[in-house]
Amino acid sequence: MGFSAGPLIYGTYMASVDVFMMGILKAINLGWIHKSLIFLPTLVYAMQPWVFLKALDIESMTVMNLLWDLISDVLVTVEGLYFFKEKISRTKMLGVGLSFISIMLMTWTDELPNARKIDDK
Repeated sequence: MGFSAGPLIYGTYMASVDVFMMGILKAINLGWIHKSLIFLPTLVYAMQPWVFLKALDIESMTVMNLLWDLISDVLVTVEGLYFFKEKISRTKMLGVGLSFISIMLMTWTDELPNARKIDDK
């Protein structure tokens, strides 16, 4: 029982790609950079399945997808709030805060010795 860093590292890496690529897309949308750079997010996102596949060596698809999504949501929200000066309500900010609790719970290992996993036969 305890904290599992591996899934958090993979999830954070994949979410960091989201942050960078979402930033490029937002900058294109705002006219800060030319639309021709749309190829960059397309190429980078094409590599995400390979990273996700490797992450499946250490954690289930369910947990990895949730971690990736939650971490991405938090980081992209921070990017939107601070870099792009977007605003969200207090209720939505509470939702972001609850994401941290979910991330902590998803990285907690609660397996008991000799416990059978769902996918075990």
